[in-house]
Amino acid sequence: MKIAVIGTGYVGLVTGTCFSDMGNDVWCVDVDASKIQNLKEGIIPIYEPGLESMVKNNYELGHLRFTTDIAEALEHASICFIAVGTPMGEDGSADLHYVLEVAGQIGAAMKRHMYVIDKELDNRASDLTFDVISNPEFLKEGTAVGDCMRPDRIVIGADNDEAFSVMEQLYKPYILNTENFIRMDIASAEMTKYTANAMLATKISFMNEISNICEKVGADVNKVRRGIGSDKRIGYSFIYAGCGYGGSCFPKDVQALIRTSEQYGHTPHILEAVETVNANQKLVIPRKIIERFGKDLTGFNFAVWGLAFKPDTDDMRQAASITIIKELTERGATVTAYDPKAVKEAQTCYLKDNDKVTYVTSKYTALNDADAMILVTEWKEFRSPDMDEIKKRLKNPIIFDGRNQYSAKELKKLGFEYYQIGVGKPQ
Repeated sequence: MKIAVIGTGYVGLVTGTCFSDMGNDVWCVDVDASKIQNLKEGIIPIYEPGLESMVKNNYELGHLRFTTDIAEALEHASICFIAVGTPMGEDGSADLHYVLEVAGQIGAAMKRHMYVIDKELDNRASDLTFDVISNPEFLKEGTAVGDCMRPDRIVIGADNDEAFSVMEQLYKPYILNTENFIRMDIASAEMTKYTANAMLATKISFMNEISNICEKVGADVNKVRRGIGSDKRIGYSFIYAGCGYGGSCFPKDVQALIRTSEQYGHTPHILEAVETVNANQKLVIPRKIIERFGKDLTGFNFAVWGLAFKPDTDDMRQAASITIIKELTERGATVTAYDPKAVKEAQTCYLKDNDKVTYVTSKYTALNDADAMILVTEWKEFRSPDMDEIKKRLKNPIIFDGRNQYSAKELKKLGFEYYQIGVGKPQ
């Protein structure tokens, strides 16, 4: 099949590359000429495990092409995916102006019946026909290639059988069980996407709320998690207490669903609470540090392990590290930060104006002369560090663990002060 994918961000680049890997001819389009040139040279704009080699291979085979010209892509394609960003607007609603702009360009450039996969399309005055199809993505950063190649379900929103058939043919190589190809109307498909992310965000905020109660009553949220996760109705996914969720999807989609509800006169109380709990959770680690060191942190230096909002990505959108570092440095502290992939993002985008942050290329180097270490992102290389080395490099053997990765019992034996999320002192 011949496919155009408009937008080469996380979703567009992964989707287009995975389609090409199945032998389809794919044209990836972006307005950023430098990004397109870099892609042709094998330079990938994002970090996503497995993506770089797949892009290079399919580009060399000729299945994957990159261009800034939508008309060039639509000269060949009959299926067009709109994969441009829908950033959060000032009021929290999804900003669709990029989508609508691309839809207008497609309408002006199309030369045959087109299957347009996204939300809306404005067609030029002509007798050409088109189908609008909703195909929400459920890719997880860090595992996006695997999610795309082995999806657990494909959700399609359309209004006619021919559109469903085209999409089923496109996705047939990816799904062995046809029951996982789910047909519905367009509005329900869009709602499915928002609801899925809102539900997962709710589980995280719920468990973080429980963690705060655990600290008050002297319980251990890690034990509570094991106790409730063994219930098959609940399960273990997304019930790990931590210092708050981030990324491009959960915050944006929860906000968008709240604003949509309000536009229709409904107050989504649970979703509002999810958002409030998450915002407060990002302040838990700074509060623990203030309780330990005082409100004025002038003269203190803290080592931060992890900047990305989750492991296996360089994405820092809405990351907890931003809030934590901002709170500490505003109180006079300095920070020495290390992340395996997200340092450039921090330096150039999210913490670029904060001159109290120093970046290093080794997790142990970050500890030198620091008053305490803060674990923010649970990268694999942080799971089993040399605790003797940590103790040797820190001024004080103090760890604030935002992901509850380590054993309190073992650290106590080694002489550490260890602060977790959701673990209170016995009453």
